[in-house]
Amino acid sequence: MADQKRPGWAVSSKLRANARTLRRNSTDAERILWSELRNHRLGGAGFRRQVPIENCVADFMCHAAKLVIELDGGQHFSARGEKSDASRSTAIKARGFQILRFSNLDVMKNRVGVLETIASAIATRAPTLTLPRKRGREQNPLAGKQSR
Repeated sequence: MADQKRPGWAVSSKLRANARTLRRNSTDAERILWSELRNHRLGGAGFRRQVPIENCVADFMCHAAKLVIELDGGQHFSARGEKSDASRSTAIKARGFQILRFSNLDVMKNRVGVLETIASAIATRAPTLTLPRKRGREQNPLAGKQSR
């Protein structure tokens, strides 16, 4: 059962180090979106950020919904950037993920619209998400209370 939760691809140590660096040096748009996605805040969906896939790093990923969210800065709108994005998208889609792309400006100026689009994609791809059980809590809600 643990194998089902773990991705089935190997990640090089160089790519893993690159993902860690990207997490530490997030853009403003990434920090804003992460504050909305972390801790299952958007419809109960769990997201990870800067996740290595194949030979690239996805900005945000929800494994349960098989959804990747990419935020694009100005460099992505050049001919070279679009070509690079197309090859990244092909590799990610080959793993069965849907990709949603937003510009950094979209996140900064239209956060609600971006979140609604993401929530809609999650509802379509994983309509029965369940929240994870909190670690360390007991099943019985009265178990921790003292009798008086």
